[in-house]
Amino acid sequence: MKQEQIVFCNYLQKNNILCGIHEPDGKVVLEKLISTLLQHSPGLDSDFVRKEVESREALFSTMVAPGFAIPHARIPGLAEPLTAIACIPEGCEFGGTTKAKVMVLLLTPVDNPNLHVQLLSSLAVEFADPAVTDRIAAMDSGDEVYHHFFSNAAATPDYLTARELMEPFPEMLQETDSILDAVKKFAVSRTEELPVVDNTGDLRGVLSLSDLLKYSLPEHLLWLEDLSPIYGLQPFSDMLKTADETKVADIMREDFDSAQVDDPAIKLAKIFLIGKLSQLIIIDGAGKPAGMVTLKNFSAKLFWD
Repeated sequence: MKQEQIVFCNYLQKNNILCGIHEPDGKVVLEKLISTLLQHSPGLDSDFVRKEVESREALFSTMVAPGFAIPHARIPGLAEPLTAIACIPEGCEFGGTTKAKVMVLLLTPVDNPNLHVQLLSSLAVEFADPAVTDRIAAMDSGDEVYHHFFSNAAATPDYLTARELMEPFPEMLQETDSILDAVKKFAVSRTEELPVVDNTGDLRGVLSLSDLLKYSLPEHLLWLEDLSPIYGLQPFSDMLKTADETKVADIMREDFDSAQVDDPAIKLAKIFLIGKLSQLIIIDGAGKPAGMVTLKNFSAKLFWD
């Protein structure tokens, strides 16, 4: 049976919206939101909720866009998401490079990662434009804030897709880049695999750190029982001597696993497991690289973010 589409305003109550907050300390604002939510949801364990929200915030800042913070936690036994909003016109310090002008506290059921990630993603999109954040921060009443979300309500797909899970590539390689160029980009990006594109931006292949190792260490050397002749890493020295002459196109892989931006998250999980991958390239409908999903970040969004 088809699930009900996810709309943020369905989980928003007017009496959980605080407007005109003039408080420079984000921790105080967060405490106001927690207290407000607990006041209108008496069945919650107040100490547990505070501990979960504050411990999550201590691990990673939840400033997800300029002026917008979304402290959150997954709560066992919760029947449906609970939310509270604070509008802080002058902003407050909350661990980001900009002050938080709108803060949304979000509690979700611990056993519903699909709903959790969908709500986080939809809110990040809603507040991606700082002008929208500034406009909401300046609103005078809960009615006005609620009306904004209600009138702009856009249902999200009822399942997670690669689009919500992917992140931008830190770097991309050109077919004409040298191996030395690739080494430098790997060093800067701190990633394990990079897409290779042509001069029109079409995806032509991928190059990974393991590909570089294989190129540096020919297969016949791997059969040696006695590796003492190459203890000094001579094969790698030889590779680096010509690294500025060899092109990425010469050693890239044209056969690789990928997923489409609209593929469901469960398909990504299947690809990760069957392919024993740590990173997956996501491509758009035009065949161009749209982003990447790492196994670590995929797992984080499902289990603990």
